[in-house]
Amino acid sequence: MANLKRRVLLLCGDYMEDQEAMVPFQALQAYGVSVDAVCPGKKAGDICRTGIHQKSPTHQTYSASRGHNFTLNATFDDIEAEKYDGLIIPGGRAPEYLAIDASVVDLVKNFSNSTKAIAAICHGPLVLAAAGLVKGRKCTAYHTVGPVLIAAGADWVEPETMAACVVDGNIITGASYKGHPEFIRAFVKALGGNITGSDKRILFLCGDFMEDYEVAVPFQSLQALGCHVDGVCPKKKAGDICATAVHDFEGDQTYSEKPGYDFTLTADFEALVASSYDALVIPGGRAPAYLALDKKVIALVKQIMEAKKPVASICHGQQILAAAGVLQGRKCTAYPAVKLNVILAGATWLEPDPIHRCFTDGNLVTGAAWPGHPEFISQLMALLDVRVSF
Repeated sequence: MANLKRRVLLLCGDYMEDQEAMVPFQALQAYGVSVDAVCPGKKAGDICRTGIHQKSPTHQTYSASRGHNFTLNATFDDIEAEKYDGLIIPGGRAPEYLAIDASVVDLVKNFSNSTKAIAAICHGPLVLAAAGLVKGRKCTAYHTVGPVLIAAGADWVEPETMAACVVDGNIITGASYKGHPEFIRAFVKALGGNITGSDKRILFLCGDFMEDYEVAVPFQSLQALGCHVDGVCPKKKAGDICATAVHDFEGDQTYSEKPGYDFTLTADFEALVASSYDALVIPGGRAPAYLALDKKVIALVKQIMEAKKPVASICHGQQILAAAGVLQGRKCTAYPAVKLNVILAGATWLEPDPIHRCFTDGNLVTGAAWPGHPEFISQLMALLDVRVSF
């Protein structure tokens, strides 16, 4: 991972939008940025619940369900704003109450007074409005936030799509997590970052009930760098949906599972030309168990591994590598329950202790679970020679 040259604060709260917290949190760390996640009234190690918000086909507004548990890594009361180079405010329901917290408003004003980079997405601009930062500034947000921002004096930009982003000086606003690639890229630029080597094409091997973070975080992190990223699934085509699963540890003997986001595929599996891609990423979750039985999947993995192109596999994704017979003589980690698959496939097992440890062996990057995304993504970036410099 690159040397840490920038520090960013992520302003969290219970039922913030799940991906709008984790994707920028882990993407920026993968790029070499130090990110502190804080919440008023909570300390490092405490949990914030998150919410999964999706457009509902049958209702007039989005649906909402429980997301992952997000672990804070810093204490709100210890924060000194002058030590940070930027601020990110996720959306969801949290901004509604954060916007009426005087300590939050004061913190945000401190960032504005220093003209540091401030990025707010979805309902996050509510906090900017409360701090008096949007008057005369162009900004967007989730469309229902528009009337509040207009009342606060903003030059409101109606989002034409949920991927809309607006940059006005040091303030970056976005409509929803759909716009993360542009939103995160604009924030990196505002921090003084320069991206090189992004002319890469990367393929994601997807399936129903793959782990939600393990597809969304690396997918959007690589898109934010300017890479072309495609998601494919056997027997599905571009525009089709894969269901995802939210896996967390909540006191049981194994992980719990909740429904995740719908992931929209971007290319047809049957029509893909493997040689046109520079790397392969295999998310974990439950999908790899049955994808490993698909002969076309096995042939694809073998082709890319034999071409010695970078392959990054996380969690249960190594079930596919084991089935493809490409782990013989390799050093490899995985989710601990997949250890037997890895050993029987002839690999040397690398213990993921702690769980965020990831390893590179030649062209192969392996990780144990989504907490390791910063290492996982940065090690793949290194193999692809994609860099972020400050």
